Formats: sequence, structure tokens, C-alpha cells
Amino acid sequence: MWGIRMPVPLGKLVFFTSVMTSGGCALVYYLVQKTFSRASYYQLALEQLHSHSEALKALGTPLNIHYLQLTDKYNFVDIADAQLKIPVSGSRSAGHLYVISSRDGPFNRWHLQEVLLELKDGQQIPMFKLREENGDEVNKE
Repeated sequence: MWGIRMPVPLGKLVFFTSVMTSGGCALVYYLVQKTFSRASYYQLALEQLHSHSEALKALGTPLNIHYLQLTDKYNFVDIADAQLKIPVSGSRSAGHLYVISSRDGPFNRWHLQEVLLELKDGQQIPMFKLREENGDEVNKE
């Protein structure tokens, strides 16, 4: 009786295939989010946010950092440039942390170019901007 197999009903096959596909998509989404959140351009921007008293006061505590909208066309990363729109919220307000970073080559360190917090009411709080002419950092507190 080696060659006899029990047929699997089509409904069960479709159900299990859809569960496996959905689980796989959720896992990929989670891993992409985790990769972004560990990247130095992301971490550098959050350091700016956590050290900026005006931004923290405007958002309120506790501060929440939300997942990136992966379908948002503003979010862009390649070998030398990174541009992110990080959703943030607090007890007082919510908004997006706009981040622009660059690096000289694929194995070099990321450097922030600009960090700006835009609240849901349209208020913009500049937090960091790199001067173009000599590369000096300008923290805005």
C-alpha cells in the first residue's frame, strides 16, 4: 500500500495556502520594518528627536515611534541617500519626522543632512540641518 495517498480537499488546500502566504507576507513586512529601525540613518534621527526639548514638549510624553508607511513615496533609500518620513506621536500631538541622510559610499557612515518635525496641525520644528558649504552641523534647539 505504498502508492495510495489520501486526496486533500480543494477547500483545505486553498485555506492552508492562503494562511502560509499571509504569514509569509507579514513576516517580510516585519523584517523590513526591523531593518529600517536598526539602520543608523533612522537611529541618528531618533537621537535628534529625543534630545530636542521643543519637539518633545510639542509631542508630549510618552513618545511613540510608529512603523514607516512602506508605500509612502517619500520613503526612499539607496546606496548613498536615505529619505524617511517616520510617524511619531505623544500625549499632546502627532506628526512625522522628516529625515534626509547621505553617505559617500556603500561602506561609509551615514550622516544626517536634515531632520524636521512636522506636527499634524502643520507646525514645523526644524531640528537639525547640515550646512552645505563646509559640512558643519547646526543643531536647532
